[in-house]
Amino acid sequence: MDVDAAVFDVFGTLTDWRSGVAGALADIGGRAGLEADWPAVADTWRRRYRPALERVLGGELPWRPLDALHRLTLDEALAGHGLDALDGAERDALVRAWHRLRPWPDAAPGLELLHTTRVLTATLSNGGVGPLARLTKQAGLRFDCVLSAELARSYKPDPRVYLMAAELLEVEPRRLLMVACHPDDLEAAAAAGLRTAYIPRPLEWGPDAARVAPPAGVDLVADDVPGLARALGATG
Repeated sequence: MDVDAAVFDVFGTLTDWRSGVAGALADIGGRAGLEADWPAVADTWRRRYRPALERVLGGELPWRPLDALHRLTLDEALAGHGLDALDGAERDALVRAWHRLRPWPDAAPGLELLHTTRVLTATLSNGGVGPLARLTKQAGLRFDCVLSAELARSYKPDPRVYLMAAELLEVEPRRLLMVACHPDDLEAAAAAGLRTAYIPRPLEWGPDAARVAPPAGVDLVADDVPGLARALGATG
């Protein structure tokens, strides 16, 4: 595939948010003397993410950085599981768990392989620039730059986010590749004129989750990030 740059979703596509968030909940909740099905709490928190984005994009809520939106949805998730005893400092620490997620095993070597090609690489996440910079650094994920929906004062799937990335990287939308494991992200990118690549992450929602099929019309399906790199011209 002939593209000039590739931008990557981060939460789920490159990092295992579920085990990291569930682990942080178990640690902080356990130290507070609480018991719960922590993976289920993590799932509830994550499932509130998309409706919260829709409230912002629909004008019901003002735009705010993702950390602030995560705090809002955490409060809702904890209340739903009867975990109101966690205090403000503990909740802030849980939000920061999203800055320290572990990468999928293929992510770092795949990005290193992709770095040997002429294709520019960047994040394109709803996470903020600072949190993304910290996350990618501690996870060993090598990018040419860090881009965030924050720079457009919006969130994916707003087309302005994808077009902002093309503008800042100085590439035509049709020569910019959006890489994600989430079909809705790729469908929105394609509608904005970008090329799309799907990488399956069957364990994103745990071992019992249903497999997610790639969206219709996706330009490329790769088993993992090294496979994507080879499809884009890497020879290692």
